[in-house]
Amino acid sequence: MKVDYIFLAKTIAALTEGENDQVALMATVACEVHHSDDRFDWTGFYRVTEPEVLKIGPYQGGHGCLKIPFSRGVCGAAARSGKVQLVADVEAFAGHIACASSTRSELVLPIHDGSGLLIGVFDIDSNLPNAFSQQDADALTAILSEVFAR
Repeated sequence: MKVDYIFLAKTIAALTEGENDQVALMATVACEVHHSDDRFDWTGFYRVTEPEVLKIGPYQGGHGCLKIPFSRGVCGAAARSGKVQLVADVEAFAGHIACASSTRSELVLPIHDGSGLLIGVFDIDSNLPNAFSQQDADALTAILSEVFAR
């Protein structure tokens, strides 16, 4: 099952309309995205809770790492650079943090609030290699911007 991003965006918009609590928004987005595509093995947020530190937020799937410094891993790279990380093979990513040994590829998107402040990253792991495309990155970036930057 491949995700229908138009339907997903409309669903998330309807579910989050009028909500401004970031944790509630994250929980809803993580759930909807996770269940939209079989490629998505772990789907969740890491929140900026102190300078240069991400802590786990709402997620779907097995356990995740509780704390990730900006200096480590794919999530840290997304937070540090402010750029989407599209990783076809996590074994080839220097400094990858293996929160789950089954993860083969990863897509991490930085999340900003309406004032442009980095509030966290959205992390999707797959147990399939090369599971994510630029289309996934672009569609999810648009959805996240609509939800968190309003």
